[in-house]
Amino acid sequence: MADVASANPAPIVLVLGDEELLATRAVAEAVERGRAADPGADVREYEAGALTPGEVAEMLSPSLFGGRRVLVLRAGQDARKDLVTALLGYAKNPDPDVTLVVAHAGGAKGKAFADGLRAAGATVVPAGKLKGHRERVAFVRDEIRRGGGRCTDDTAEALIAAVGTDLRELAAACAQLLADTDGKIGADTVARYYRGRAEVSGFTVADAAMIGDVPGALEALRWALHVGVDPVPIADALADGVRTVARVAAAGRGSPFQLASSLGMPAWKIEKAQQRARGWTPEALVDAMHAAAECNAAVKGGADDRGYALERAVVAVAAARQGSARR
Repeated sequence: MADVASANPAPIVLVLGDEELLATRAVAEAVERGRAADPGADVREYEAGALTPGEVAEMLSPSLFGGRRVLVLRAGQDARKDLVTALLGYAKNPDPDVTLVVAHAGGAKGKAFADGLRAAGATVVPAGKLKGHRERVAFVRDEIRRGGGRCTDDTAEALIAAVGTDLRELAAACAQLLADTDGKIGADTVARYYRGRAEVSGFTVADAAMIGDVPGALEALRWALHVGVDPVPIADALADGVRTVARVAAAGRGSPFQLASSLGMPAWKIEKAQQRARGWTPEALVDAMHAAAECNAAVKGGADDRGYALERAVVAVAAARQGSARR
């Protein structure tokens, strides 16, 4: 938040999205800007769905004691019609000594309120859930930069593989790495700090299955489940492992750096997949993809025993790899 003190507080801030970490940060930064403008600023928080008409009027009325106020309205999507009407009317001519921060989950509920604030000139801070792997990689790189460090895409990929996709855990991991290093963070740094964590991740299970190591894959799976790794990312990692090898194998020969652009993957991941692909036949990869797809459907569809579904898939993928070796 190095620029918070120098930034003038916006009169209305709309934090739009339901990613808890990003929304919490955005609200905190808006409050900090208000306090930077006036260290004695009066900060008050409200729940949109619980506000009465009288409280709305009190919230928006000028302060008897003067000074800056920061009003934080949480769960703006739950605001009732009278509150929406009052706030949209206020937004047309906001008090310059007030910062109104509205946290809104986005989506269809309360959309007219969010749209109205946007149309009135509110400063919009996106806080939606990250939609894909590339956005998570960008998040990790930005986290490192925020802390004054440097990190490549390959390093970000390695950290996600070791820690998982939860943004709070990724942010904590980035902060720890920055605190314990000089800020120059490489994939080797991630491996050194998070080796124990990575050993019980879904990627370890997938790696063992992809080389046909049934005992190793089952041991890693059972340990991962034992220490509380969620079945869904394990199933995703297994499917990603099979899919990645299939894509790299289909791309033909070439250096990882040459293929990186066309496949949209980091070079290190392509190199690893090329090594895995040498032991697979196209027919076996089809069998493995079917097993991984069935596993994903079972795990995400609420199977009675998700651990058993994962075990079946791990055995099936490893067996397909062993079958390739015998052909």
